[in-house]
Amino acid sequence: MYSSSSLTDEQWAVLEPMLPPGNTTGRGGRPEKYCRRDILDAILYVVRGGIAWRQLPVEFPPASTVYGIFACWVHAGVWRRIHDALRDRLRVRSGRDRCPTAAIIDSQTVPGADTVPRSRRGWDGGKRTNGVKRHVAVDVTGLLLGVVVTAASIQDRDAAHRLLAALRGSFSTIRLIWADGGYPGRLLGWAKSVLALRVEIIKRRSGSTGFQAGISGSIRSHISDH
Repeated sequence: MYSSSSLTDEQWAVLEPMLPPGNTTGRGGRPEKYCRRDILDAILYVVRGGIAWRQLPVEFPPASTVYGIFACWVHAGVWRRIHDALRDRLRVRSGRDRCPTAAIIDSQTVPGADTVPRSRRGWDGGKRTNGVKRHVAVDVTGLLLGVVVTAASIQDRDAAHRLLAALRGSFSTIRLIWADGGYPGRLLGWAKSVLALRVEIIKRRSGSTGFQAGISGSIRSHISDH
């Protein structure tokens, strides 16, 4: 079944070698019944459409099979490895080093889905939203480096400890972090002394919304090097 989420031959050629070995011979277990490309197309269809697994069209492999393989690959860290490999390819293609030396952090509060339990939700008074908060680190081109999800009630500066620690664990090359005014105080000293990360607070322009990373002259002077 072809859809806007279906892989092209070029995309499949890149992704196929990144998938874990499968049982295609039947030796030592049941052989795989469905083509892996069809399985991956089905997963992308669900993700792109934001639909439930049970709503997967019948032209795809059975939803239970697709979800089972998706979950197996989650636990095996397959998606993380694919994401990181593709990000590295894009950085190199754009003329940058594979490993970044700077990052931008920010957060976003979103309503919690029905499947998110109450114990993992929270109230963000500033955004007047009951849900979760995504704490994200990206490189200077906007490619994802790390993410931590908390209840929306968690303050940015508190979740940033976890985010920066995870970032340091993944990238020994990063030395500079840009952030907005939601990350002041002891975080800066802690990041410097514990993680060897310099956090630079970028002031927001009057009347702007969202994190304006590109407006700072200091960022412009560094961005080509990271």
